[in-house]
Amino acid sequence: MNCHSQRHTGFHPYKMDPKFRVSIPMAWRPPPGEGLYLLFSQVHAMPVVKVLGCEAYGEKVGLIRDSGKSPAEKGRLLGRLAMLCREVTINDQGKLLVPKDLSEKAGIAADSDVVLAGRGIHFEIWSKEHFDQVLAIETAQDEDDDLGIF
Repeated sequence: MNCHSQRHTGFHPYKMDPKFRVSIPMAWRPPPGEGLYLLFSQVHAMPVVKVLGCEAYGEKVGLIRDSGKSPAEKGRLLGRLAMLCREVTINDQGKLLVPKDLSEKAGIAADSDVVLAGRGIHFEIWSKEHFDQVLAIETAQDEDDDLGIF
């Protein structure tokens, strides 16, 4: 079923294990042999780890390359994207290792509650505390919802 590239939907509470690994839902795992990219970012001024598959990473690269920015600015943005991403794989048990330093930068502790949030073409790993704040922000009455979706 083609859902307009909205592969990662919903949100799921999980537990980060003591080694900074988290189980990934089967439907969200990349095809065998394909890796993922972890991108440290911020949403609503809160730290988050974005998990990008090859398609999502390629889309970001394409947006930069196809932009009207100068070659120097494109090079700077591509370098920044590459620097902020880490290539990872999901192990045979379906767990993703989020390196300790990246986890802690996103406010995620070992053996803590986390939330995996689908964002269509990618998903995010949030500390439960930050996700609760994001959920409150994003489910608040939205005056800009002129399409009546929410």
